[in-house]
Amino acid sequence: MRKPIIAGNWKMYKTIGEAVTLVEAMRASLDEIEGVESVVCPPFVALSAVAAALQSSRVKVGAQNMHWAEQGAYTGEIAPAMLVGLCQYVILGHSERRAYFGETDEGVNRKAKAALAHGLSPIICVGETEAQYDAGETDSVVRHQVTAALGGLTANQVCSLVIAYEPVWAIGTGKAATGEAANRVIRDIVRATIAELYDEETAQAVRIQYGGSTNPANIAEFMQQPDIDGALVGGASLQAEGFVQMVRITARLRS
Repeated sequence: MRKPIIAGNWKMYKTIGEAVTLVEAMRASLDEIEGVESVVCPPFVALSAVAAALQSSRVKVGAQNMHWAEQGAYTGEIAPAMLVGLCQYVILGHSERRAYFGETDEGVNRKAKAALAHGLSPIICVGETEAQYDAGETDSVVRHQVTAALGGLTANQVCSLVIAYEPVWAIGTGKAATGEAANRVIRDIVRATIAELYDEETAQAVRIQYGGSTNPANIAEFMQQPDIDGALVGGASLQAEGFVQMVRITARLRS
């Protein structure tokens, strides 16, 4: 059984103080919920404070990005070793990183290898733009992104990471894909591509989230789908009550 994972991507929101207040408001409730892995991904400056606030909690911490290099003259970047001890997960290849900061499939692959080498679990984002969706290119785009991201990884490494299918046209727009449509892409493209690259056992072991305008009102639609193993939550993760509610609904549906 794949354990569902609900991860909150806080993006460029919350000061250090606000971040600590937020996790303190949700920690006790999240700790009571069994059967679902909860992850919060604050901005870099708040990682240390959030990690301290969640010490001995069930709630895991994730970073929003990292560089692939061990160290070097990369002003403004964060090396993998700098995250060790602060978080367990790291989001890689988010569509906003690809669109605004020029991240490539090759770079995502290099980052995934570096994260795994340091004991960090990547949450690798894939998904088509609205233009690609309208052109009927969803399947080919997602298949290519998955193949490129996993290049050179072993089956064991792939089993330890998470993939988030995030149609770009649904991120921050309020236009979520339907549960059925998201499940089709995850089952027939993402999971099927992993099976082709490795084997069916590996494909069935990988946890695959949906992301894109998920909230307490629609999370049940996605969690009722057999191949969707959680959600990468954006704006709705910035409110303690709403995020806890999403985790609770997931636990009820997948227990």
